[in-house]
Amino acid sequence: MLDLNVPTIDPDSGVRLVSKDYKRDFRERDALILDGASWKLERRQYFEEQNSPSRDALTRGDWQEALRLLVENRDAIMARARENDRRRYAFHRVRIVEQPITPYVQWELYSLVQQDELGKSRVRIVTAEQVADAEKAQQLPEIVVLGSQTLYNVIYSDNGQPIGAIRFTDQQQVQAWERYIQSLYETGEDIASYFAREIAHLPAPVPVPQPE
Repeated sequence: MLDLNVPTIDPDSGVRLVSKDYKRDFRERDALILDGASWKLERRQYFEEQNSPSRDALTRGDWQEALRLLVENRDAIMARARENDRRRYAFHRVRIVEQPITPYVQWELYSLVQQDELGKSRVRIVTAEQVADAEKAQQLPEIVVLGSQTLYNVIYSDNGQPIGAIRFTDQQQVQAWERYIQSLYETGEDIASYFAREIAHLPAPVPVPQPE
């Protein structure tokens, strides 16, 4: 059963990191994890991906090129999966999906089903309807719990540009969010079956201009 008791976040109790510092901090802490797991909750239906040729192709409206570039990235994904196996490390992701599915989410699910298939991430889908009661006060945040030690509340601009994160290391807060994302993961559907039923048959998306 879905846990409706969403943990709280007090931004003033964390450390604010601009985007470049968040990326560096994440990489350094992630690299230290052995025999561990991380958990990501992804809620927004649109992001501006950085340094992604496939994402750029989607923005141009070139769907076939976007998919081709995702396939071209398989070797890099498999290398990361092998590294995760060596470290005995698992990265779990909960992707919340709304209807109608946005062009961004349609593209992202192609990327995520490939990551799941190749073993880089373990991905499950939760629908917006499933979390509706939990979101009566506000939409769920973008959260990463890294190795049961660090919590990041990832921050984006209104148009989906990454602008950094707030880092928390208080173990009570970290563990509360880890348990919550785990409960969503247990409720969710494996991406492979969701993708086959809801995504694979969709026509090429038409990108919608986002607000500046």
